[in-house]
This record gives sequence, structure tokens and C-alpha cells, in this order.
Amino acid sequence: DNFDARVEAELKHPNRYRNRVALAALRITGDYQMIEALARSVRPMDLVGDYGGDQFALLMPRLSREEAEVALRKLIDEARGLHADVRAGVAIAPDDGRTADELFERARAALRQARTAGALVVAAPAPTASATDVVIESPAMKRIYGLVDRIADSNLTVLILGETGVGKEIVAEAIHQRSARRAGPMMKINCASIPENLLESELFGHERGSFTGADRRKIGFFEAAQNGSIFLDEIGEMQASLQAKMLRVLERKVVTRVGGTDEIPVDVRVIAATHRDVEAEVRAGRFREDLYFRLAGFTLAVPALRERVDEVVPIAEHFVQRVAEELSQPAPKLGDDAKVALRAYDWPGNVRELRNAIERAVVVQASGTITADDLPERVRDAGRRARVTLPESPLKDQLRDQLADLERVAIVEALEAFGGNQTRTAKRLGISRRALIYKMERLGLKPPPGATKTGDAE
Repeated sequence: DNFDARVEAELKHPNRYRNRVALAALRITGDYQMIEALARSVRPMDLVGDYGGDQFALLMPRLSREEAEVALRKLIDEARGLHADVRAGVAIAPDDGRTADELFERARAALRQARTAGALVVAAPAPTASATDVVIESPAMKRIYGLVDRIADSNLTVLILGETGVGKEIVAEAIHQRSARRAGPMMKINCASIPENLLESELFGHERGSFTGADRRKIGFFEAAQNGSIFLDEIGEMQASLQAKMLRVLERKVVTRVGGTDEIPVDVRVIAATHRDVEAEVRAGRFREDLYFRLAGFTLAVPALRERVDEVVPIAEHFVQRVAEELSQPAPKLGDDAKVALRAYDWPGNVRELRNAIERAVVVQASGTITADDLPERVRDAGRRARVTLPESPLKDQLRDQLADLERVAIVEALEAFGGNQTRTAKRLGISRRALIYKMERLGLKPPPGATKTGDAE
């Protein structure tokens, strides 16, 4: 946990100053002196993490990809001299990920490809989310994908809300794949991962000579998505100066390349996503209200994984199969104690954190069954706490249903009192509009697309 916290702290630097951070996932077997040699060979600013068995991690701040490779090659050569085997997978922030979970995921995926002694594998390009790579078990997610089916063929702009890691990109992919535009391209861009001065060029393109280094014309993501869809992830991070230009594109359906004057028509379906409370950002003056209304042609609120506990184990089993296939080994089973721990943990990192935990467990287990001991410590602790609590009972189910009924009545009465105005209803209930939207969907109160209502535009 201390290692993870240090990684998160170091990642604040590349996000702010564009410094690089290298993270290596290591598998070390052989003479135990190699572990001591590793500790001696790293720089004072580096940090070694022990993940149990032969699994280690090495944090190397302020190293480029090339410098990290040189350092790891030196370590691998030293291991040979000690009759030990070091295999490594390395990922570099911010290119390969901007959060600890993303970086660990990429480094471990690279390590899984290091199948020979002394192998060093650099992280491959980030995998693309797939609309078929989804497990839908909970009523809330079934409602989400039911709405996806109903709005897919429209040209409504869609705003997807939800915490980091809940699967917003996969929902966006599903909208595109189920639409009449599925034969066209789907372009994806993370607005938080590109510096402000480059994001405009990435979105709208640039002309030759428009800035230093622009030695040729480049089309942007909007032009590349012609007759298809564009997914603007983390739209809430977009700076105000670019928000005005984005509004113009949505209203007029034309783009102008940086350094150019021609208006280029674009026929593109826009799907945006953010983990932020956009209404709060609007009130704080950090996000344009007119752009928000344009983006929120239809809003989908994806619930956090802790709010759909029924899906945790099926999703985990799905990841077990995937990881085992990548490793070309039989898929282990999930033991009962592991399932208890997985259900009990609250998953602040959502599906992405679950995937990382399962990847680790598949590698660490040696018996053909993943037990609670193979899971990260924080997940094991949740399982221990769960085993000393009262078991599920019909009385608990009855109480849960009664609370849901009371919540439904309160929301319906408030909506009726304010003529369906969601903003005023949320204020009366003491929650954000985003929270109200999610509760309405969870309780089956969300109106169908195109339904006439008073107040807020959906």
C-alpha cells in the first residue's frame, strides 16, 4: 500500500510538469541475493515494492523510456551473474497511463509477455475497450444498456457520467456499435492526457507551418471520424478557451484547422464522458453552461461497481478467463473465500481496479484455485470483516426493498412538486442532479428518450 501511494504521488509530477515516470513489473527467481542486489543498485529516489512470491515492482521517477530500458537491462545482466532470472515489463507515465492503476495494468501486461529468461518487454499500445467485452448482471446496468439500444440510432449527443474506471468507454463503444454509424470509424481521445496547447490540433487538425514543428498538414480527430463517432473522454478537463471552439463545432458542425481559415463540414456523432460533477463545474465557472447543455443531449449515469455487487464475481471470472488465455495456461477457479472478499470490498477504482487485482491473483496462485490470500491485502481485509458480519437474510432483503420504496416515493413526490424539473428536485432532496439521474435510473423512474417533460433538457 505504501508503494502504491508513492506511485500515485510521483504521478502528480508528470501530470503537472510532463516529467516521465517509469514503472517496472518484475518476476525474480533464483538466488535470494538478487533481491539484495536490486535494493543496492537502485537510485535513492527509486523504490522497490514486494508483491509476494517472485513478484516485485520497481518505481523509477524521471526516467525516459530509453533510460528505463538501459537501467533494467543492467539489472537483468547483473542477475545472470548471480545465477538468477529477472524478467521485466515496463510502462512509462504519462504515455502509457496517467494513474497508478493504468500504469500497473500496462506494466503487468508487458511482464506477461516476458516468457523467456532475462526478457524485457516494453508496454504495448493501450488496449481498446470493446462493447462485447462486458458483463451485464445488475438491474442498473441492464437499464443502462436498454437505454443504449433505444438511443443508438439517433444523432443525439450523449454525455456519460461516472467515476473513474466504471466502464464509460465501453458504454460509448456500445452506442457506436449499435448505431447506423457502426460501419464508420470511432475515434477516441482523452482530453486529460494531452496538453492544452496540443489538444486543439489533435481535435481539429492543423495546417503546415501553423506552429513550430508543423511541417505538414494534419487532419484532426473530428475529420478522421467523418460519418462515424468521436468519443471525448474526460471532457470535464477541457480548458475554457477550447470549450468555446468545441461549442462552435457542435452548433455549426464545421471545424477549422489550427492555422487555417477554411470551414470543413463534419458529420460526426459526439459521445462525451467525465468523472466530474459537471453541474458543479458550471456553477464554479470552470465549464461553460451552453456547452454542457449541448453535450447533454442525453445523459447516462454509469453506477460505481460497489453499487452493483451482483456483478463483481461474474466480472472477476471473466477477467480470470482473459488473463489465463493471455498466459496460455488453464484458468484457475475462484475460491469461496475469494468471492466473499471480492463482494465485500468497495472497489474505489471500480472495474479497472478489479481487473488489476485479478491479474495479480492469476499470476500468484499456484493451486489452480484463487483464494483470498492471492488477492491484494486491502481486498483480503474486506473479506475478513465480511466474515464476522451477519449473513444475508430475508429480513435484510425486506428492509432493503422498503428503503428503495421510500426513496422512490420521495423522488416521485419531489418531481411532481417541481413539474419534472430535475435541478430543482435534486436541490430539494439535497443531492446533485447527477446523483438524482442515477437514482431515477436505478429505481426505474427515468423517462424514455424523446419523452416530453418540463424543465431540464435531458
